[in-house]
Amino acid sequence: MSISPYSDKGFNKIYNMLFCDDMDLFSDMKDAAETSTWNTLLSSNPDAELLRKIILDENSETRACMMAYRRLQEKGYPAERRELLGVVVEVGLEEGLDVIAAYKDGTARYLNHSGKIVVWETRNRESEHIIDQLFTAGDEVVSRIGKWHNDRLPQPDVAQVRLSFLVSDGLYFGQGPFEILEKDAMGGPVIKAATQLMIFLTSHN
Repeated sequence: MSISPYSDKGFNKIYNMLFCDDMDLFSDMKDAAETSTWNTLLSSNPDAELLRKIILDENSETRACMMAYRRLQEKGYPAERRELLGVVVEVGLEEGLDVIAAYKDGTARYLNHSGKIVVWETRNRESEHIIDQLFTAGDEVVSRIGKWHNDRLPQPDVAQVRLSFLVSDGLYFGQGPFEILEKDAMGGPVIKAATQLMIFLTSHN
């Protein structure tokens, strides 16, 4: 499902790619270094064993693993384990939408409402510590809420924050007023870690 919170078409594509739920957005990945991985993922009828191989390969990037899980589910194979693979935090501002996303492999993205983006594709001790905190908080939330069974919703309204958890068996999320979720026992630690990650990313850009 394609959602358009920004005026720029290319920026909207980057935004939607954060959730790894639309294979069409990744069609140009066939030209990537790991061509065999993306050829499998983008195949009209991918082999189930090859998809499982992507998931089990420790060198696979998280986005590829998430899409391998999705392709298996399309073929009727449910996720064999529930694993948090990505966290996306969206904050609706008067000026637009701010988004921070982090993945299990230590990569991250920050989309600013102004149209600027920070891409973090490396790892260091500080980034790993912050992302570990974010995932620890995210795991706690996922263990206590149910999975979302419908299409992903449009971006949150002004003064609202949405916490999306990209899990091997689907999408989990919570949403509410920022000032309330920031103080919430479950949502607060997620927002705190996401804010620390945003500060880290912007200071290292």
